[in-house]
Amino acid sequence: MKMQFKEINGSIIAPIGFMASGVFCDIKKIGTGKGSNKGQKRDLALIVSEAPATVAGMFTTNQVCAAPVKVCVERMQKGTAQVVVVNSGNANACTGKQGLADAHEMVSFTERALNLSAGRALVGSTGRIGVTMPMDNIRAGIIEAATLLGTTHAHADHATEAIMTSDTKPKQIAVEFKLGGQTVRIGGICKGAGMIQPGMSNTGARPAALPHGGLHATMLGFITTDAAIDKKTLQIALNEAVAYSFNRITVDGDMSTNDTVLVLANGLAGNEKITIRHSSFVIFQAALNHVCLELAKKIVRDGEGVHRVVTVRVNGAKTIQDADAAARAVANSPLVKTSWHGGDPNWGRIIDAVGYSPAKVVEEKIDIGYSAPGNKKILWSLKRGQPTKATFKELCAAVVPNEFELHINLNLGKAYAVMYAADLTEEYVDFNKGDVGDPTSLGG
Repeated sequence: MKMQFKEINGSIIAPIGFMASGVFCDIKKIGTGKGSNKGQKRDLALIVSEAPATVAGMFTTNQVCAAPVKVCVERMQKGTAQVVVVNSGNANACTGKQGLADAHEMVSFTERALNLSAGRALVGSTGRIGVTMPMDNIRAGIIEAATLLGTTHAHADHATEAIMTSDTKPKQIAVEFKLGGQTVRIGGICKGAGMIQPGMSNTGARPAALPHGGLHATMLGFITTDAAIDKKTLQIALNEAVAYSFNRITVDGDMSTNDTVLVLANGLAGNEKITIRHSSFVIFQAALNHVCLELAKKIVRDGEGVHRVVTVRVNGAKTIQDADAAARAVANSPLVKTSWHGGDPNWGRIIDAVGYSPAKVVEEKIDIGYSAPGNKKILWSLKRGQPTKATFKELCAAVVPNEFELHINLNLGKAYAVMYAADLTEEYVDFNKGDVGDPTSLGG
């Protein structure tokens, strides 16, 4: 069934009753580290609902967990929120009791600045690990951002810029659809370019959400909707959407201390409240899936130093855990990723990664092939563990495009998994290696 939603402009301010702003308050001192050499880039954002909103969230399962994540997980129990305050330039991670106190101060100060009841604010942070927050700057930024809230596309742009670190492009989307005759919108923004292999759950505890009910620089995602939806249903929908999107991407195989996705639903569209058994849930879920997946793909495409994006599809596994393990092994192999960068269709590195993964595999049954994105015609380089008659020239042509798909069939079962992955480039290494002779380049 074709889902009836369309992309529109406006991102997080597209749904009724949402405002946003973004300001510069010098959270990470200008010129310190490669992620901050952008002059007076906005570094603090507010996303505000005019009415109390139902809230759902997904959080990093990294056992080293940032203070803002801890505060959000704690506050999620209330089930409603009205504002998210987000900063870039400082992760507020590994900052001990002071960091936790600062995260609490960020939410309580935001509530006072907006004249909201206690417990209505959530918080997100991204940037350097192990540095205490410059709270005087933060407070000044919150006050300024509160005076600049608005509903224009520029306001959404400013908020999007404010959450970026090493990102080179803003990442935004919004969709519109009908539920029971009412127009409903979902909008979203996100950031992420390095330290990207999220594995999130709704409590931050392991295992992370994977499709089909399986296991398991920061990425932040903030989603708004004017849909009326039950809290439990909203969390179920977000679990599903994240499992198929943000938890399916990797740039460098590193899970951040701060990964967070939040969705606020204020119900101002006036639709009949969505529950898990409501007929409109299927449409809402499809629209949320689309928003999350498109945002997640934007992260991979804008990954640090990325030239090529590869969709790794593993089919024919015995279990979803096996499919996931094989896909991640390939997607995160430095040898595979560097061969992608060089345009080398090196199936030997691919089958090696599949073989050392925890997945159950049989060498004599493995197929490996390439296709254009979304194309069902696959050029197989390996069938049943043996090279095909495909020429090296044909295989090279298949991996030249900036985006292509890699197909791996284990031929052992019906389980499958997908990963959206990036190549590994000289630019990535140069950006992240630092230079001991230049202290400003270190620790960023």
